[in-house]
Amino acid sequence: MSDLTHLDDKGRARMVDVSDKAVTVRRAHASGRLRMQQATLERILSGDLPKGDVLAVARTAGIMAAKQTSSLIPLCHPLPLDAVTVQFEREADGVLRVEATITVTARTGAEMEALVAVSVAGLTVYDMCKAVDRGMQLTDVRLLEKSGGRSGDFRREPPPALEP
Repeated sequence: MSDLTHLDDKGRARMVDVSDKAVTVRRAHASGRLRMQQATLERILSGDLPKGDVLAVARTAGIMAAKQTSSLIPLCHPLPLDAVTVQFEREADGVLRVEATITVTARTGAEMEALVAVSVAGLTVYDMCKAVDRGMQLTDVRLLEKSGGRSGDFRREPPPALEP
């Protein structure tokens, strides 16, 4: 039997049957990095961009994306999200860290929702700032931790140091 739960015994894609799983509180936390020119990051943080408050729009986009994950990822279950937070922090010169935390009381976890929230929040920053910095890169999108559910808890080791 395969460890890939989204494949049936013939190797065909399938939605996992979660009906026998317990409803529990589950949490997922993901992050990513948006690398850009230092001047772009300064403009974002100071609110000095023509499209307005970049981080407020990106935060809202990340939250909305988390709520739409099952529409974007074909085999994801729709989840009744209890909480979604999206945060931004300057990590280094020219690096904006994007983090999302999802809490849900359900039969399946919210890892994909956290990853989608980080990705869409980062892409929204790119969209709003591409006129001043087309070289931005969304990198290192990863699950940091998850808790709850049958498979137990997961915690990633601290992310690697930034390359110069």
